[in-house]
Amino acid sequence: MSSTTRPSFGLLTAPQQVTYPDLLRVWRDADAIPEIEHLWLFDHLLPIGGPLTGPIFEGWTLLSALAAQTERVRLGLMVTSNRFRPPAVLAKIAATVDVVSHGRLDFGIGAGSRPTVPMARLEYEAHGLPYHDFDHSVRDLAESLTVIKQLWSSEEPFDHTGTSVRLTGAFGNPKPVQRPHPPIVIGGRATATLWVVAEHADIWNIPGGGPIEDLVQRSQLLDRLCGEIGRDPASITRSIVLGVSYERPEATRAAIREAIDAGFPHVVLSLPTPYPEQVAQWVAEAIVHGAIAKRG
Repeated sequence: MSSTTRPSFGLLTAPQQVTYPDLLRVWRDADAIPEIEHLWLFDHLLPIGGPLTGPIFEGWTLLSALAAQTERVRLGLMVTSNRFRPPAVLAKIAATVDVVSHGRLDFGIGAGSRPTVPMARLEYEAHGLPYHDFDHSVRDLAESLTVIKQLWSSEEPFDHTGTSVRLTGAFGNPKPVQRPHPPIVIGGRATATLWVVAEHADIWNIPGGGPIEDLVQRSQLLDRLCGEIGRDPASITRSIVLGVSYERPEATRAAIREAIDAGFPHVVLSLPTPYPEQVAQWVAEAIVHGAIAKRG
């Protein structure tokens, strides 16, 4: 299959084992380069690469700081863990970032890492956070999104009594700049998560890469799930994160072309550290231009 959606390109700068000045440099440079349309951080509390005692910044705090230092690019977390923060608190945090950025937030969210990922589980135990089984976390994600969207849209206080969330007199103010709400980006590949994607997402990101055949099959499954609830599958943009090779840019270009041809036009390029000088400009010239030119 081949996507008819115009490709868009963004950068992901994992906020671990890196300094704030280095992150700020990349984001400010990228903000001035039209080929780079979106910028991303991730949401972890302990490093998932490099020394476990190395530095890692809290995602939403850093995102708000970088939003204030940029003007054009869309921005978000790829993706925030629904396990880390109560949904009403998360709705308030995200609305704040949308206001600070003058309406540039893409609201990325996921169920949280699976229990089978030992490194990911460490951060929950280290911060006193509960770590339920995956089915529980997906149910929580669906309920959280319902609550978050209501907080972003309701003009009156409301109560909510659900399976995991209970709110009394809940009200969100300020509202996000983007109405009815910022675009919702959901990351995940499990069938249970794809049901949530079909109901709530504007953009679906498939994490972890893998064989292109599997990506296509997951996308086709999402099409079927959308059909079952009466939603047009084309209303959900397909997104993928691809690693950048500074030494072998052609490999990155080839991966981009393969992903776009498979129907994933929203491309997020993950930058390894340390970041070379003018890395965003290099990506635009050596990766983006080359991938599109050869594909065309």
